[in-house]
Amino acid sequence: MRTLVVTEFMSLDGVVDSPGGEEGYAHSGWTFKDVRPEMAAYELKAREQEEAGALLVGRVSWSAFHEVWPTMAEFERYNQVPKYVVSSTLTEEQVAASPWQPTTLLRSLEDVAALKQTEGGEIQVHGSATLAQGLAAAGLVDRYHLLVYPLVLGTGGKRLFADDGTKATLELVEQESYGNGIQKLCYEVVR
Repeated sequence: MRTLVVTEFMSLDGVVDSPGGEEGYAHSGWTFKDVRPEMAAYELKAREQEEAGALLVGRVSWSAFHEVWPTMAEFERYNQVPKYVVSSTLTEEQVAASPWQPTTLLRSLEDVAALKQTEGGEIQVHGSATLAQGLAAAGLVDRYHLLVYPLVLGTGGKRLFADDGTKATLELVEQESYGNGIQKLCYEVVR
């Protein structure tokens, strides 16, 4: 069975959305505006790229990533691995026309569960807060990689963990603190 890892930049109050600067969010671009990241914090991101066997994203993150990531040299490995987008609204034609290939359209969390049963490396979820919440509720998340910023963003933005009664026990397997207050926290989901 493949390991499914949710990896996020996250504020202290759990906001994961618009860390890079997407338009339309109250605190857009917060990872670079408020706390300058130390390069040491990105060791995790470099390692994730090497360990990625596939990327899994929801429709909103796919819309933000699929035209930009293929142009970014720093995402060379991500651009080579298979990508999967979970959506009930995208069409096969839209996904096929994207420059971000190879990309496969999945229609449900059951399709994700089936993907986890295939051969291959780690499946990573970047962004995709709504998808991550659904994956957690379905018991499909195996690990979380979090870079937690010393920011509280209040009511603006999507949060990683749903306020729906979903419970999970996590085991801290890796941690590091950086001088600027960012915390690297890696958790295994205890089953």
